[in-house]
Amino acid sequence: MQALERIYNTHNWITIVLVFLFLTIFLMKVIDPKKLKGYALSVFSKNFIEDETEEDTSFFNSFQIVISLFSGIVLSVVLYFLIIHYSSNTATGFFTFFMIFISVFLYFIVKWSLEYALSIVFQIKKSVRFFVVSKFSYLYSISFLLFFGIVLVEYSQLNTHFLLYLSIVLFLFRFVLHFFNNKKLIFNKLFYFILYFCAFEIAPLLILFKLMF
Repeated sequence: MQALERIYNTHNWITIVLVFLFLTIFLMKVIDPKKLKGYALSVFSKNFIEDETEEDTSFFNSFQIVISLFSGIVLSVVLYFLIIHYSSNTATGFFTFFMIFISVFLYFIVKWSLEYALSIVFQIKKSVRFFVVSKFSYLYSISFLLFFGIVLVEYSQLNTHFLLYLSIVLFLFRFVLHFFNNKKLIFNKLFYFILYFCAFEIAPLLILFKLMF
């Protein structure tokens, strides 16, 4: 009788990651509960974004660092689920997730650094402040919704297709909301907006996609 090797695909590390995400939410509540609630519900409240724009707080304070880490991890988990589901050649496990997280982290660091640097060079920081704040605020907000989507997929009968459809709907909603709330700036500078969208939104995503696949 031939002995067969038993292979176990454990998802214990995903549980650890989700617990860590819960801890980051708790930490954000300790640092600034008002901002936590504001960012979580920013897709439903334009007033919070306007207040953040007027406050002109630094993007490098402790709360921003933690919520950026939270969003980066959530998006990485979503990408991990989608990649291993639709790509049969991709190995499963924490190492694959970690490489996805590094890619996502570098993508946002480079993207946000370039955007900030260009706003300083061209002296348009104040005029695009609301545009920038609303963009990352909506990203943070849908990250909270995607987090609960991940929990549902991991611990219920829902599968990866649900996470895919949820991600598509949320990002489309984010795009429409962001466009609508910044339509005056966009239409006044339509040519530059098209250049920006191609250079900072489409091109980096295509590069990231090529690197992952």
